Amino acid sequence: MQFILTGFTQDTNVRVFAFAGIAGDRTLSTYTVRTDLTLIRRYGIRVQELPLLCRGLLEQRDEGHQEPTMTFTEDGMRLHADGCAAEKEAARRRKSMRRHPSNPGGTGWRVSPG
Repeated sequence: MQFILTGFTQDTNVRVFAFAGIAGDRTLSTYTVRTDLTLIRRYGIRVQELPLLCRGLLEQRDEGHQEPTMTFTEDGMRLHADGCAAEKEAARRRKSMRRHPSNPGGTGWRVSPG
């Protein structure tokens, strides 16, 4: 099933994202995902990331699960934040493992005048 964001509404600290689900036979279904904006701040999730995260939540659901309304839970946010932290740490390690040339700026091949 393919999910397309159709909009969102907001009620105080809860943003509700609406999606159209398009099945293989081209039938349409409507889905919503609720997110608590207070929790996203706690886990360092940017508001701009929410539509893709919510779509991912819909895509990961069990095919037998036909509930049209879901919630991006605190556990889901924690998993996302932990995954991002692990990626940053891995990138930091890769960067620190790069070898730096022993000769600065390619001066090793130059002959001194003399």
